[in-house]
Amino acid sequence: MKKLLASAIMFGLAAPQAVMAAEEVNVYSYRQPFLVEPMFKEFTAETGIKVNVKFAKQGLAEKLEQEGKYSPADVVLTTDISRLVELSDKDLVQPVDSKVIDENVPAQYRDNEDEWFALTLRARNVYSSRDRVGHLPAEFDYMDLANPEWKGKICTRSGKHPYNVSLVSSMIAHYGEAETKTWLEGLKANLARKPQGNDRAQVKAVKEGLCDLAIGNSYYLGKMVNDEKQKSWAEAVYIDFPGQKGNGTHVNVSGMAMAKYAPNKENAQKLMEFLTGDVAQQMYAEVNYEYPVKNGVKRSELVESWGEFNADTLPLDKVAQYHSAAIKLLDEVKFDL
Repeated sequence: MKKLLASAIMFGLAAPQAVMAAEEVNVYSYRQPFLVEPMFKEFTAETGIKVNVKFAKQGLAEKLEQEGKYSPADVVLTTDISRLVELSDKDLVQPVDSKVIDENVPAQYRDNEDEWFALTLRARNVYSSRDRVGHLPAEFDYMDLANPEWKGKICTRSGKHPYNVSLVSSMIAHYGEAETKTWLEGLKANLARKPQGNDRAQVKAVKEGLCDLAIGNSYYLGKMVNDEKQKSWAEAVYIDFPGQKGNGTHVNVSGMAMAKYAPNKENAQKLMEFLTGDVAQQMYAEVNYEYPVKNGVKRSELVESWGEFNADTLPLDKVAQYHSAAIKLLDEVKFDL
């Protein structure tokens, strides 16, 4: 009966007060099952608290709005800083006062009002053709993507994708709107094709000779290396970390927040603290080739082989302030057209 009740809760079929069942916590997640379910299993083994999960590819903020105070959600897991800030801006989450989380998550990777916290880091890299370019020089910067020497040689996914919007937002934070707009115009002029596909598709395009440089998140390289159909794509590129002589490499995050009306608040905080701890952080690193947000946690052997880099130290909540401005500039330069 308890299992049936838990199932009913997640599909909205039970009365709101039913979610108060003891020793449970309800999660709404954009993160995929293969990644988080092993962590939840470990958490349950350690604490006895059962984790009920609703997975989605989109629409979690809208769902929380619709459910209001009757929502069963305790914890929300998502990717990208813009999605975390959206939850906060829409007043769908609440602050969490936890010394454990504050010790595990560096200040630049958490909200200054403690309404969201990063769990993993992923660098926004440039991939260069091994055959036609080689490793980019250490002084290579994102600004260099607009240099005329790369005309017709760069591939990227849609500028409106959250990963690229976050990068553009960081450029605005560093250089202002006017200079960033000029940069976007130069980058667009250097594209080998209209923005399309996902990050892996850009690396494939480099392998096929359609472009010499591609913009993509770091963890995708790990996924391609371990996919027999895509391994040759990964082997055709070097992974480069822009900004090492300047502002550092832009990093985005996956993260978490406690839902505003969390019915199992104490259990929710326990889960959030667990996800920032050594066990879960190590699992993130090994399974999805992401950088642990907690200092001192070992990276996967593959990620370690990519070398060290200096990350941009700009607090992500400041980057997120320029999200709307980034969208506006992308529209003004007609980046995706």
